[in-house]
Parts: sequence; C-alpha cells; structure tokens
Amino acid sequence: MPPKILVVSGPTASGKTRLAVELALAHNGEVVSADSMQIYRRMDIGTAKPTPEEMRGVPHHMIDVADPEEDFSVARYVDLAARCVDDILARGKLPILAGGTGLYIDSLLSGRTFAHFDEQSPLRGELEERMRAEGGQALLEELGKVDPDSAARLHPNDEKRIVRALEVYYSTGKTITQHNAETKAIPPRYEALTLTLAFSHREDMWARIDQRVDEMMAAGLVQEVEDLLQSGVPQRCTAMQAIGYKEMAAALLGSGDTAAAAEEIKLRSRQYAKRQLTWFRRNGAAKWLYWDRVPDFAAALQASTGSMKEFGI
Repeated sequence: MPPKILVVSGPTASGKTRLAVELALAHNGEVVSADSMQIYRRMDIGTAKPTPEEMRGVPHHMIDVADPEEDFSVARYVDLAARCVDDILARGKLPILAGGTGLYIDSLLSGRTFAHFDEQSPLRGELEERMRAEGGQALLEELGKVDPDSAARLHPNDEKRIVRALEVYYSTGKTITQHNAETKAIPPRYEALTLTLAFSHREDMWARIDQRVDEMMAAGLVQEVEDLLQSGVPQRCTAMQAIGYKEMAAALLGSGDTAAAAEEIKLRSRQYAKRQLTWFRRNGAAKWLYWDRVPDFAAALQASTGSMKEFGI
C-alpha cells in the first residue's frame, strides 16, 4: 500500500496555510508547499508566502527553491517534492501537502513520470528554430504523421506543446501519447486524504481576495516588483507571469498607474479562484470544508482530525 499523507487544497486566499499549520502542530506534521509561485526566491509578497510568524515553527518545504529567471517544470516539482515527502515519512512525521496548484498536487500524488526534458539539448534548439522558420502548421502536420492523437488535440498556435511532442518522439522513439498512457498505469505514489477549503458564499471569497490584495499593496508589492525588474528579471519570464507580478510590472513599465493594476489583480485573482474550484471539484473523494464569512479554524481542525482518524492517519 502506498504511504498515506494529508493534502490541504483550495482556491487562493481560502486559508490553506493557516489550516495546514494548525494540523501540523496538532499531528506532528511538516508542510510541503504545492504553490507554483512560492517556489521562487525574492517573490514573497505577491505569492502570499508564509512568514516565519505564520509558520509558527512548523518546517515548510518547497519554498524558495528556484530563482525567478528559471523555468520551473512540473517534473522538477514532483522530483523535489517527492524527496521532501519521503524524508518526512522516514522521520515518522506527517507530510501535509498544502497549496492551490492542482496540477502539482495531482502529479505528485499519482506517481506520474515525465519524459526526459532538457531545454539546452540541440534537438530542442533545432525544433524551436524550425518553428520560427516554418510555423506551427508545418510542424503540427509533421507531428500528425508520427503521433496523430497528439496532433488532433493541439492547435497550430500551441507551439510549445508541438515542439515538446516532437522532441519526445525524436529523442525516445515513443510518442508523448504512448508515454502518457504508460504513466497512467503506474500505481499512485501516495494515498492522500484531501481536505478542500471553500466559502459557502462566493461574495465572501471575493471579499477575502480583495482584502488580501489590499494587504499586499500595503506590504510593498509595488516595490517588490520594481526590485525584481531592476535586478534584471525579464518581464516575460514564467515567474513574472504570475497574477500580481504581471499586472504590476506592466503598470511600472507603462502607465505607472499602480492603483489600477491592483484592481486588475483583484479581478484576475477572482477568475483564478473560479478555475481552481473547477479543478478541485474533479476529486470526488475530497472532504470539503466550507467557510462562512469568517473562517472558523478551530472547527475546521476538529472536523479535519475526525476525517484523519477515519482515513487512518
């Protein structure tokens, strides 16, 4: 049987960090972040990275493990996070995977493997050069000859995935469709009890998101983004596409209207929260904890502990 772990998931600003810490303190646990932006150093305010005071002495893993200039893949996350989880288990403690990046959570739990990925390989460079010279339609047609299933799912403008699919085929002899089918047959790496946080009323979630953005602005989000840009972090790199950083960077490099950027961040955050909820609803086994206007963490801790006993952790 795969080892059992705990997952605390939910949309942005739903209280995942606070509940994960409460559970860790009560059940001898350590937190493993599942947030695709908290992995980056020097990006603290806009990612709502937990402060030492909020961590309350609980070890947190998978935070500050990459520089903003790096492209951080799901495969790299799974490799590093699995090492953290296995180490926590080996020390007789409870791993608590906490975050809102559903793809990271699902990939880690499933034991999914990833085809070899090397951004610096000559093959990758050659395919990208051909993409620039020949265009997406030409390479998509080429992909269709070796992997018609993948080609049928992709649009000519989806250049990154077309290049990736061709790279996998030419470097391994297997189509990415075949690789994905094989990995789905792998038993899960962990058996997880998933607690998913949400608000009973959407308006309360919107208000909490707005409050968080206001707090970020007061804490110095504008200066944080300005420091990143001045240090040479490219505006178009993956890290700077995160909600909060993309909008603020555009304002600083354009109109200078940071107040308008803050309002756009609120809107984008609400939209993101809706997408997160859609993703998490796919997990029919998740235990949902619904907040009223003000989250009741004492009640959530009690309910979570009951679910953990039933689950056997």
